[in-house]
Amino acid sequence: MSSITPRNTARPTGQPGPETPTEAPRWLDDQQQSAWRANAAIMIRLPAALDARMQTEAGLTYFEYMVLSTLSEADDHTLRMSALAARTSSSLPRLSQVAGRLEKRGFLRRSRVPGSGRRTNATLTDVGYAKVVAVAPGHVTAVREYFIDVLKPDDLAVLERLGTAVGLAIDRNTLVPGAADSASRGTE
Repeated sequence: MSSITPRNTARPTGQPGPETPTEAPRWLDDQQQSAWRANAAIMIRLPAALDARMQTEAGLTYFEYMVLSTLSEADDHTLRMSALAARTSSSLPRLSQVAGRLEKRGFLRRSRVPGSGRRTNATLTDVGYAKVVAVAPGHVTAVREYFIDVLKPDDLAVLERLGTAVGLAIDRNTLVPGAADSASRGTE
């Protein structure tokens, strides 16, 4: 039995439970469940493997590396914190915590953007850029070893299409707490 396809969903009469849906759930069939579990393993195990390797080899978390790498690709190595959060699939609070740690290590600096609102830029420092340059070869080796080189060429196009479709569905159906308020106030 799995939490995705429970065999008996009946609740004793009068028992409180989660909000009752208006329609019965559309449980996954065996093929759908198998595909979901395989992809759930990728979502959980791949980032964990990349993170462990990055920490061992470079003294950074995988997410810290992604922040630095994303800044290294930006014009003037600078992005608004809100744009950096979006590009790294992060929330602003999580990014702010990580940016604080990276700032203490001299890898980036944050600066307030003049004008109304609370807008902040993150800029990769020369030390941060040197760290990205030093770490990138090991990162691409790990990505190839764990992902790219174990797939067939046709798989990459399918995965890109799937990742884009899932990302769009998440964007359509997820409201990041505070995002609407921040956007309306011009804060980041």
